Amino acid sequence: MRKAVYPGSFDPITNGHVYIAERSAALFDELVVAVLYNTQKQGTFNIEERKAMAREALIHIPNVHVSSFEGLLVDFMRQERSRIIIRGLRALSDFEYEFQLAQMNRQLAPEIETFFIVTEAQYSYLSSRSVKEVFHFGGSIQGMVPPGVYRRLRERFPPPGLDMR
Repeated sequence: MRKAVYPGSFDPITNGHVYIAERSAALFDELVVAVLYNTQKQGTFNIEERKAMAREALIHIPNVHVSSFEGLLVDFMRQERSRIIIRGLRALSDFEYEFQLAQMNRQLAPEIETFFIVTEAQYSYLSSRSVKEVFHFGGSIQGMVPPGVYRRLRERFPPPGLDMR
């Protein structure tokens, strides 16, 4: 059985992340979407909210399950008994950063391989950070995030003058 792990902060999950998960799930028997809990960063959504959004966005993929981890990815990989890390690439700048991470993980755990999956052009500009920024300033994020994420963003940051009672 080939199990892969797709790690990330997913704060929040975007349609680009969903696309990478769909492609990965088609290649492996099982895909673990691993939401990183980083004690050094204050996220927009807490770990349980991010996991819930990911589960909702990925429910249509039967061989995907969502988990979370803290600490070194290679330790989580060993815990999950997986040797395959999935990383999505949007642009050349992503590759430089991801290449360094892959090399570090390879140094720490030579048995673990990193697979890079290039996103679809329509998602090449998407990041969780840019989606939140566009939303914050009133721009449309239609087609950028799953419906559950959009709903949670509206609940967390209602537009001025909108009565959410």
